[in-house]
Amino acid sequence: MTMVQEIETPAPAAPAGAGVAPERVVTLRSGAWELDVLPRTGAALGGGRIRTSDGVWRDLLRPTRPTVLGDPEKCSSFPMVPWSNRIRDGVLAFGGRSWQLQRNGADGTAIHGAVRYAAWDVVERTEGRVVLELDTSDLVGVNFPWRFLARITYAVEGGRLTVGTSVRNVDRSSFPAGFGHHPYLQRTLAPVGATPPATPGNPLLQVPLRSGYSLVDAMATGPAGAIPARADFRDGRPLGSRFVDDVLTGWDPGAPIRVRYDEPDVTVDLHADPVYSHVVVYAPRRRSYFAVEPVTNVNDGFALHAAGVAGTGVFVLEPGEERTGAFTLTVGG
Repeated sequence: MTMVQEIETPAPAAPAGAGVAPERVVTLRSGAWELDVLPRTGAALGGGRIRTSDGVWRDLLRPTRPTVLGDPEKCSSFPMVPWSNRIRDGVLAFGGRSWQLQRNGADGTAIHGAVRYAAWDVVERTEGRVVLELDTSDLVGVNFPWRFLARITYAVEGGRLTVGTSVRNVDRSSFPAGFGHHPYLQRTLAPVGATPPATPGNPLLQVPLRSGYSLVDAMATGPAGAIPARADFRDGRPLGSRFVDDVLTGWDPGAPIRVRYDEPDVTVDLHADPVYSHVVVYAPRRRSYFAVEPVTNVNDGFALHAAGVAGTGVFVLEPGEERTGAFTLTVGG
């Protein structure tokens, strides 16, 4: 089929202002978690603290400086809706047509979804749970050609954090979609407010996924194959100092991604629903954090899906259809 180029460029979405006021932070609490939720900053997280067996509160998620609480990229974690990671050159292809999205990544891609800077509505809230909702029907400048309704649920109970995501098609035609989350985990579990160590920690990481992708400019060029050696954590090994930025798939059913810290002795297990068929492992050099991102689709999945490549994790929503998924971070000693 010859693709008919019908390029439509939406206006850039208005970013949230830096320095979010304290009342814009919703803090959830359980006996072992404190989670700072930022509804007006794309439903991002501003902090994630855990209480370890010695009774000390420590930063598990990368803490966010108060001056940058309005910038999701500098926060502790943020949702990516209605796609994960990158779209090459910002060109979204589907059904024989293409749309030119805003190229808002430093590498010239459309990156990390369409609503990172949107203000989400709080529709439910308790001490340990909050539900956020965003309907793009009434928004101007959304970097996506179709209208959708999204919900993010954060809940803490005991040592478990649950993050739920849903996307509903409220448009008149079908569209491709995906979602994910981008949690930055600390390499060292330092007490809250303590000066970070000069040398980043080296936790043990185990990622039970069987396949990986060949990437060019951080985007997949074809179907999954062998895992690159730098990203092979199947048997568990220290995170190390090597740069990693890879997409993995083929999750062993029921097996968690596991991060094991010492001093103090803490284990963090990540379980995810099957819709999260991919995981991005990102470990920058000489940084105090790394990321293990549960996502539905591979990087540049829309282009691969349009080319008929199987296993991209991209799903198509018909009008009125909804897709949901959740993952958990469970902390133990």
